[in-house]
This record gives sequence, C-alpha cells and structure tokens, in this order.
Amino acid sequence: MSRKRLSKRTRDVIQSLIFFISTLGIISCLIIYLWVYTEIDETLLAIEIQNSTANELQNVNNELQSEIESLSRPDVIARKARQELNMVYTQPETLRITLDHSMPGTL
Repeated sequence: MSRKRLSKRTRDVIQSLIFFISTLGIISCLIIYLWVYTEIDETLLAIEIQNSTANELQNVNNELQSEIESLSRPDVIARKARQELNMVYTQPETLRITLDHSMPGTL
C-alpha cells in the first residue's frame, strides 16, 4: 500500500491553518488570562476595602462603647443633671417607726 504524497500547496495550506489556529488559541488564552487576572485583582481590592471598612467601623464601635461607659458613671450623670438640667438634690427623708414592745409576737 503506497501512501499518496501531499502536494506542496496542500502542505502550505495545512501549515497556514495550524499557524492560524495556534495563533488564535494563544491570543484567546492571553485574553482569558488577562480577564481572570483583572477579576481577581478587583476582587482582592474589594476585599481590602471591606476589611478596612470593617476595621474602621470596629474602631468607631469601640469609641462609642467607651463613651457610653464613661457617661454611665454616677458622678457624670449627677454633674450633667446639676449643670444641664438644673436639678438639685433633695434632703433625704427620715422615717421613724416606733414599735410597741408590749406586743413582740405581732411582727
């Protein structure tokens, strides 16, 4: 069985097709690589922004918690009541209870 030899023109066409297909494959692979790289880069940037925002919100939360703790102290509440609300302290009332010692079992 003898094989039929390809003509030079057919070989050139096949080589041109292989070159064209490989060139298109390489270009499409580079485009896909750049697209994936860009998506990953944007995602990492978004994650960094979210992390910095979360840290900033945590700092604000800590500051507010500290302010709440400092404002809930009794001396601060009393000072604000006196200065801003013009409240005054009242004299404590004393209650006197007299017990009748003749009936010790009634209590």
